[in-house]
Amino acid sequence: MVYHASGGAAVGRGVDLQSDTICAEATPPGQGGVAVVRLSGPEGFGIAERVAGPLPPSRQAALRAFRGADGEHVDQGLVLAFPAPGSYTGEDTVELQGHGSPAAVAAILDALCAAGARRAGPGEFSERAFLNGRIDLTQAEAVAALIEAETEGARRAALRSLEGAFGREVQAAADRLAELRALVEAFLDFPEDEDAPAEPPDLAAEVDGVVATVQDIRRRAEAGARLGEGLRVALVGPPNAGKSSLLNALTGQDAAIVSAAPGTTRDVVSQRAVIGARGAELLDTAGLRDAGEQDEIEQEGARRARASAASAELLLVVVEAGQEPTEEQRSLLAEQAPRSAVLVYSKIDAHGGSPGWQQRSAWGPHVREARVSAMTGDGVEALRTGLDGLVTADVGEDAWAARQRHLDALDGALAELSRAAQAAQEGAHEELIAEALRRAQEQLGEITGQVSHEALLDRIFSGFCIGK
Repeated sequence: MVYHASGGAAVGRGVDLQSDTICAEATPPGQGGVAVVRLSGPEGFGIAERVAGPLPPSRQAALRAFRGADGEHVDQGLVLAFPAPGSYTGEDTVELQGHGSPAAVAAILDALCAAGARRAGPGEFSERAFLNGRIDLTQAEAVAALIEAETEGARRAALRSLEGAFGREVQAAADRLAELRALVEAFLDFPEDEDAPAEPPDLAAEVDGVVATVQDIRRRAEAGARLGEGLRVALVGPPNAGKSSLLNALTGQDAAIVSAAPGTTRDVVSQRAVIGARGAELLDTAGLRDAGEQDEIEQEGARRARASAASAELLLVVVEAGQEPTEEQRSLLAEQAPRSAVLVYSKIDAHGGSPGWQQRSAWGPHVREARVSAMTGDGVEALRTGLDGLVTADVGEDAWAARQRHLDALDGALAELSRAAQAAQEGAHEELIAEALRRAQEQLGEITGQVSHEALLDRIFSGFCIGK
């Protein structure tokens, strides 16, 4: 089934999404000062009045008693009404703001269901907003991204998408493809018509222009997708090099056991942190040394350390000050390219050396260097600042909140545009060019929801929390 963002009733997840009235808690479950219960649908106002009494004027809060089906007083709080079509969902919507206890919320939801509502499924409020043309799919997904944002960079990227910047750029590219298709098809169908172009446009140049636009959209979308993913940072090095102490210093927590005895860390220790614009998972790994010096458990720890290094987006190779990287550590630095790596000289309090951060290293253009003492804290702030700048520079300042499905669709559009450009350069029949342009336009339409289907919408909105 095909949906269009212009609105209208549609079927999804086995129910008529817009013929009934739904309710759900919009605030996180658990105890709190206030809980918000949201109600939306054609009977929203009538149901709300049966529970909370007369509704106040539009967008004005009023104190009301909330009553169950038997008239029992279950809670009291504020009521706000948002008439269609000017609500989030485009339907009559009511918010009941009661006390934030699980029992009070359950009682309010039970009262609303007894009055004629049903409990909403995941993402149904945002899905109705999409179906009613209040937002496109990129904006709907940005709602989830904004709620999930761990960092300032992720918040800004989500807000850009929520305000429609991502969707507008994609739609503009799709509109340009529609114009090119119209030109090609006009020449095909009516070559002698006075309204048709005297000769086909320079399609290769026109398509190249759209390609450049879509490539820039993808760059910004890929940066936003990275913001939404956890940055994997692996700390590797020989035993007793100070990896665990460095992890604790960077996170401000005693997450890893620290001991002067080599081989204290036998497995990968994970700790959440924020680095620059991204949330990060810091991985403290077992020490790497010659296999002949390791017992069976150490060998397994070393294997896991190497696996963590191979999957890390950012690698911190920790070496005691006064020493140079071993052959294996040099290999790890080289294998990390073009991903970023930092060679960290540790324990400068014991071995000497000035703390600081260096943007250049003799070990490769993708490698930076730092000198720190986790014991005294010297150089730790410089390392943290350097890492923040390194990660933020990789992401950029103009990212949009995006998901893998957006990147896949953009890649599909670019592949079709490449076929169109090649066909134009080779002088192929215009029908082949027009068909490739159509497929590229369809790929872009799936991003915004101008072209979508039930399975796609189910996949998107079923991943939302209830109440979104």
